[in-house]
Amino acid sequence: MQTTDPAWIFAVVGAESTGKSTLAETLAERLAGDTGWRSTWIPEVLREWCEREGRTPAAHEQAGIAAEQARRIEEAARAHRIVVCDTTPLMTAVYHRHIFDDRSLDAPAIAWQRRCTLTLLTALDLPWQADGLQRDGPHVREPVDAAVREMLIGADLPFVVVGGLGKARLEAAVDAVAPHLRQADAPVPGLFSRLAERDAAQPEWRWVCETCDSPDCEHASLRLKNALLQRG
Repeated sequence: MQTTDPAWIFAVVGAESTGKSTLAETLAERLAGDTGWRSTWIPEVLREWCEREGRTPAAHEQAGIAAEQARRIEEAARAHRIVVCDTTPLMTAVYHRHIFDDRSLDAPAIAWQRRCTLTLLTALDLPWQADGLQRDGPHVREPVDAAVREMLIGADLPFVVVGGLGKARLEAAVDAVAPHLRQADAPVPGLFSRLAERDAAQPEWRWVCETCDSPDCEHASLRLKNALLQRG
């Protein structure tokens, strides 16, 4: 079924074992129920590829995996109003850097990522768990997370860090995407009425710690660091 309005595409990216798949699936289900819009989630192509081939991909196979991930998302966007993606070509580019020391996939991945309404970056606050061929170990999470942030910030792509345990993680994701969905009238107003009630109950003060995980703070910090480096 073809939709008449462009889809909102919410990308879930992040290091391994940070709950991307669970968040993508539950967020799509939640938004479908709360808004009434046709919503779906797109699983990670790399996982399917590794399970089918029984190995991790070689360098020359990475571009094809990224292209297939993009194709499935775009196909879903033609039939749904909301699409939540468990990774995008951006993550393929990040791992291409990390494993093969090759940045040739960066530019096309960033260009594709601009199609996304918002990127949700999963925080490193979940315990690492083994999961077959895809996961290298907890030691790779921080460098991968840093590379994702570098690419998003460097390309000036909007993103929100999503953290929290259990339901709190899902609620953080809902909070992040809701402002974008408010731009249109949903068939079911439940999400927005609940958000309005919750907003009204919030205290009228805001506290931000010195080491928060806010993208705005990170953007400012990285820009300051780059400016200082350019000064020599």
